[in-house]
Amino acid sequence: MKAIVQDVYGSADVLELRDVDPPQAGDDEVLVQVRAAAVDPGVWILMTGQPYLARLMGFGVRRPKVAVRGRDFAGVVMATGARVTRVKPGDEVYGTSESGSYAEYATAPERQVAVKPGNLSFEQAAAVPVSGTTALQAVRDGAGVQAGQRVLVVGAAGGVGSYAVQIAKAFGASVTGVCSTDKVDLVRSLGADDVIDYTRDEVDRDGPRYDAVIDIAGNRPLSLLRRALTPKGTLVLVGNGRQYGGGVTAGFGRQMLRAPLLSIFVGQRLRNLIAKERAEDLAELRQLIESGAVTPVIERTYPLGDAPEAIRHLGIGHAAGKIVVSIR
Repeated sequence: MKAIVQDVYGSADVLELRDVDPPQAGDDEVLVQVRAAAVDPGVWILMTGQPYLARLMGFGVRRPKVAVRGRDFAGVVMATGARVTRVKPGDEVYGTSESGSYAEYATAPERQVAVKPGNLSFEQAAAVPVSGTTALQAVRDGAGVQAGQRVLVVGAAGGVGSYAVQIAKAFGASVTGVCSTDKVDLVRSLGADDVIDYTRDEVDRDGPRYDAVIDIAGNRPLSLLRRALTPKGTLVLVGNGRQYGGGVTAGFGRQMLRAPLLSIFVGQRLRNLIAKERAEDLAELRQLIESGAVTPVIERTYPLGDAPEAIRHLGIGHAAGKIVVSIR
């Protein structure tokens, strides 16, 4: 099969389109013919091997343990392991792969796979798993958003942010999105009740009015974010603006390290989010998508051979919605 492969850590220049052996599904896994995959910061981390702490978490110290890149996918089940019960060959599914999804075939644990939304194309469905579940867990679990609350989403036009705005609205919240001037119309189209253009105003423009602040941009100090929160509000830190940089702890900014400690001494709840990829959340997202409450936003689609360019575009850091790799 054809796949995007790397032998060493580095920039997108280390990625190559090659013929490799297809993976085999284990007892708890499914084998999927991949129709589309997506790009997310996790792909960048596994490509570069930075932060270096990631290498010690089982991804490979000197070189990537898994050579094929990509995580999100949407496709058709070709075979299932002996202990798989929820999906069968022929099912159209979406989820996250541990064998790499920038390939014609991929395997994934059943716990990370669900039937894809029936109203989405494969390209649209591939844009959901990582960013969609991250946003769902940030809104539902991290912030505990309830109907009638005021929610601020910082980084509202990005992959995770575009989902967070829509999910918070689906939960009945009044949502304000923060983005640049050229993305204001996009964020409004997602259902945001108000938009803050960060080139003109900061997140504390309206004072401490938000019950929850979900920060995906990751480039503002805690003090500034807290000024937008009510005295008992919740701040959820999802991303870090330096995630495409180097170093031992790149992607884990000072605010993410300080937040849990500071939360002990203030009335506001300051939380870091480490998202988990679960079939149950994919099923909940499917319901939101099929109801029309949530729609994936895709900025660009690249063919498999151009996956390195798709990752370079992600590294610029200003994508509107998701970037997708089409595999036909």
